[in-house]
Parts: sequence; structure tokens; C-alpha cells
Amino acid sequence: MMEIDGLRRHDVDAFGTRIHVAEVGEGPIVLFVHGFPESWYSWRNQLPVVAEAGWRAVAIDVRGYGSSESPGDIDAYRLVHLAGDCVGVVEALGETSAVIVGHDWGSPIASAAARLRSDVFTAVGLLSVTYDPRNEHRPSEVFRAMGGDDEFYIEYFQEPGRAETEIAEDPARWLEGFYFSASGDNPPPAEGEKPMGLVAPGGRLADRMRFPDGPLDWMSTDDLAFYVDEFARAGFTGGLNRYRCVDLDWEDLRAWHGAPLHQPSLYVGGERDGPTLWGAGSIARYPRTLPNLYASVVLPGVGHWMQQEDADGVNAALLGFLASLG
Repeated sequence: MMEIDGLRRHDVDAFGTRIHVAEVGEGPIVLFVHGFPESWYSWRNQLPVVAEAGWRAVAIDVRGYGSSESPGDIDAYRLVHLAGDCVGVVEALGETSAVIVGHDWGSPIASAAARLRSDVFTAVGLLSVTYDPRNEHRPSEVFRAMGGDDEFYIEYFQEPGRAETEIAEDPARWLEGFYFSASGDNPPPAEGEKPMGLVAPGGRLADRMRFPDGPLDWMSTDDLAFYVDEFARAGFTGGLNRYRCVDLDWEDLRAWHGAPLHQPSLYVGGERDGPTLWGAGSIARYPRTLPNLYASVVLPGVGHWMQQEDADGVNAALLGFLASLG
């Protein structure tokens, strides 16, 4: 585990839900929200840099992960509840406002929190998953169409217990393959080969995973072991339940149909990141959907885990954005 000078780890009561936070520094809050399958530790390269720039850098374990509370009901993982956790963390830390930054599922959590509580979240940074306002398309139908003759991985995750059973066979190996397969270090598929995100009928996600020959430059053996230990404690169901709420979110957010985010915003994607590539249309609509966009940055050669794969590139974009807020 990477050591961070001055790091404070503790639990807070976020409106009745226990949320684990890791924080360093003093000043206005920058709240970091991770995705699947990750942890507060995914922001290990950002926390000290942002703190040194004069901010209170706070990363959470999203509910269902790590040391945070893991409700049993699937619908407890709807965006409205996760956004509420973010608001609750800010209040529990004694503040009334924050900048919020999310990666992967943390990006929709951050944008939902900013939409629902613009008085609390005064600026928003989105990594990987693009901002796309609620529209007329039911998400489950979109993901079903994306799979074609296969199952898109989000559709594969829908059935409770299915992915959990696969992962349970060897969680450490599954995590290693999932991280590498979605990274920029994974070579492009050969002609006729399909990527991990498309599951063959009757198959498993791991069937199309690739695995590294050894530790990655951006994820040491100790880093991987930290994630494995976190999921050994919390399990994977909480994180997977987030995927199982996509249609509930679509119903919950009807009042925000087509709504832009008006706060100052930043988008960072990766040249080899799936959601960045799928989201090209969303990025093209940013002049309308993110009218106060500071920058849209796509990091060359970088895959999905951008704040780990290219910490310097992400930190440069993030520090520039934070400095622009005055």
C-alpha cells in the first residue's frame, strides 16, 4: 500500500449511512468518488497533490465498498441515494460546499450529486464516463443493443449472483484480469477477437479477459493486494448492485430530463478507454450539456484507470481546473 503523509482515515455518518473517508490537507473540500471495482485508494496519486495545492482532499469508499456500509437491498444503490451519501459526507466534515470529482461509476454519482444539490457541489470533474443528461432511452435497452449477439458486460451484471459466482472462483485473478483488460497496457483485439466487455452467450466475463505478464507500472503487487483485501472484506455485491439500478435511476431522474450541468466542469478521458470511445457523441454535445466546461482532455494511450495509469496527466488537468475556480 502506498503511504500518504498526513492521511487520516475514519468513518462519518452520512445522513444515517456509514461512509469511510480518507483525507489529507486543509482548505476547501475536493470530494473524490471511485467506480467499480475500486476504492478510495484509487485516488492515492491525487490526494497528496491536491492537498499540497491548498485543498482538503477527501476520497470515500462508496457504499457497498471497503469499510463503508453495505445495505442489502438492490435499490439502496440508486444514484439518488449515492448522491445523498456525498452530501452527507460534506456536512459530516463540517462544510457546506465542495468540488466533486468522480471516475467510472463515480462520474454519474458526481454528476447526479451536482444536479440534485448545486448549492453543495459548486464544480464537478468527470473521469472516463461522459456526462449525458437523462433522455428517452431506457438504459437497459441501450445496453442490450450494445451487446449485439453477445451480452454487454453491464447486461451480464444484471442478474443477482451471476457475476458474484464467477468472481468467487478466484477474486484476485479476476481483479487482475479486469484491471489489465480495461487498461491502456492491453493490446487492441486481434482481427475477429472480441473484447472482455462482450460476453458470449452462456459464457463468463473472464472468458475474454487478458492478463499481464507481471506487475504493471501503475499498479504494484502491493496495490493489487490492497484491492483484493478490500473486496475480501466487503464482497462484490454492493458494487454490482449499482449496475442493477440503471433503470431505477432513469425513473428517479425524470424531472432532470435533458438537464445540463451549469457548474464549472472538467472532463478527462483516455484514448483507449471504452467509455470515452462510446461517449464520443456525448462529448460532442458538451457545449450544450456542460456549458461551463473548463476543458475536455483525452489522454493519449491511456485506458480506463486513468488516474492510476497517467497520474501526472490527470493531476495536471485537475490542478488547472481547481486553479481556475479562484
